[in-house]
Amino acid sequence: MTKIAVQDTKAIIDHLKEEMYLYEGLHDKIISLITRDPVFKKHVHSYKSRFKDLDHLQQKILRKNSEDAALPEEKRKGPITIDNVKQRITDIAGIRILHLYQGQFSDLHNRIMKLVQEKELALFEDPKAYTWDPEFSRFFEQLKLESHVKESFYTSVHYVFKPRPDSNITCEVQVRTLFEEVWGEIDHTFNYPEPSESIVVQEQLKVLARLVGAGTRLADSVFKLKEH
Repeated sequence: MTKIAVQDTKAIIDHLKEEMYLYEGLHDKIISLITRDPVFKKHVHSYKSRFKDLDHLQQKILRKNSEDAALPEEKRKGPITIDNVKQRITDIAGIRILHLYQGQFSDLHNRIMKLVQEKELALFEDPKAYTWDPEFSRFFEQLKLESHVKESFYTSVHYVFKPRPDSNITCEVQVRTLFEEVWGEIDHTFNYPEPSESIVVQEQLKVLARLVGAGTRLADSVFKLKEH
């Protein structure tokens, strides 16, 4: 790690600190919608929010740039710089929306996309649904969401918002069930900031993910009985 690299990343962090009020403004707008919009009030159980620790982010940028430089040239993304950091790191502000069962997601997603259509918010990129379950994958595809599989069996839907189309300030919003949140918190304990090297832990987390999937299905079934 060179002295120049450290100076470069410090300049990135100083730049982000100067613009943190813009991230806070976008974050606060989304929280206002979650807590006031009738559709969100009906379906959202709770929410969490946070801002990345910028000192930790500096170390992460140094590590990512070092790892990228070690790759073969054709696989490199290029270093994170003061000019591209807002495009490369889109979760400086983050919000997690929790709901009870999968059946609620359709209304939440449709409302989110309506807000985008009405220009209350803009999308930085297309939303992504992470699921290992083929049945849930079909459910998301019916909503025109592209589904992705993570090796860890992580499950959540990610939206990255901007305040308007020409802005480069972003806030990542994750939407998941309470069952998925429990799995996520346990996985985070073992795999953050560095992934566990224990094969047993990783395999047991996948077993737990399957149990969480079964719990999500059962919760859906119970609420369908209630609705009928």
